[in-house]
Amino acid sequence: MNSSYSGKQKLVVPGAENALNNMKYEIANELGVNLGPDATARQNGSVGGEITRRLVSMAQSNMAGK
Repeated sequence: MNSSYSGKQKLVVPGAENALNNMKYEIANELGVNLGPDATARQNGSVGGEITRRLVSMAQSNMAGK
Protein backbone atom coordinates (compact mmCIF):
# COMPACT_ATOMS: atom_id res chain seq x y z
CA MET A 1 0.00 0.00 0.00
CA ASN A 2 1.38 3.39 -0.99
CA SER A 3 1.26 5.62 2.07
CA SER A 4 2.59 8.81 0.49
CA TYR A 5 0.37 11.73 -0.37
CA SER A 6 0.32 12.81 -4.00
CA GLY A 7 -1.71 14.72 -6.51
CA LYS A 8 -3.80 17.58 -5.18
CA GLN A 9 -3.28 16.69 -1.52
CA LYS A 10 -0.80 19.11 -0.02
CA LEU A 11 0.02 19.00 3.66
CA VAL A 12 0.17 22.40 5.33
CA VAL A 13 2.48 21.28 8.13
CA PRO A 14 5.84 19.83 7.06
CA GLY A 15 6.37 16.40 8.57
CA ALA A 16 2.66 15.86 9.18
CA GLU A 17 2.60 12.91 6.77
CA ASN A 18 4.40 10.65 9.24
CA ALA A 19 2.11 11.66 12.09
CA LEU A 20 -0.99 11.04 9.95
CA ASN A 21 0.29 7.64 8.83
CA ASN A 22 1.04 6.68 12.43
CA MET A 23 -2.45 7.77 13.45
CA LYS A 24 -3.98 5.81 10.57
CA TYR A 25 -2.30 2.54 11.51
CA GLU A 26 -2.89 3.08 15.24
CA ILE A 27 -6.61 3.58 14.65
CA ALA A 28 -6.78 0.64 12.24
CA ASN A 29 -5.18 -1.52 14.92
CA GLU A 30 -7.66 -0.27 17.54
CA LEU A 31 -10.57 -1.06 15.22
CA GLY A 32 -9.13 -4.43 14.20
CA VAL A 33 -8.87 -3.42 10.53
CA ASN A 34 -6.08 -4.63 8.26
CA LEU A 35 -5.71 -1.72 5.85
CA GLY A 36 -5.17 -2.48 2.21
CA PRO A 37 -6.81 -3.84 -0.90
CA ASP A 38 -8.23 -6.88 0.91
CA ALA A 39 -10.16 -4.73 3.39
CA THR A 40 -13.66 -3.62 2.49
CA ALA A 41 -14.45 -0.02 1.67
CA ARG A 42 -16.46 0.11 4.89
CA GLN A 43 -13.46 -1.03 6.94
CA ASN A 44 -11.06 1.39 5.27
CA GLY A 45 -13.66 4.15 5.53
CA SER A 46 -14.16 3.53 9.24
CA VAL A 47 -10.48 4.32 9.77
CA GLY A 48 -10.74 7.53 7.74
CA GLY A 49 -13.87 8.56 9.63
CA GLU A 50 -12.20 8.01 12.99
CA ILE A 51 -9.14 10.01 11.87
CA THR A 52 -11.47 12.87 10.95
CA ARG A 53 -13.31 12.67 14.28
CA ARG A 54 -10.06 12.78 16.23
CA LEU A 55 -8.56 15.62 14.19
CA VAL A 56 -11.74 17.70 14.62
CA SER A 57 -11.73 16.97 18.35
CA MET A 58 -8.08 18.03 18.58
CA ALA A 59 -8.82 21.25 16.70
CA GLN A 60 -11.81 22.03 18.90
CA SER A 61 -9.71 21.50 22.01
CA ASN A 62 -7.00 23.80 20.67
CA MET A 63 -9.56 26.47 19.76
CA ALA A 64 -11.08 26.26 23.24
CA GLY A 65 -7.63 26.77 24.75
CA LYS A 66 -7.41 23.34 26.32
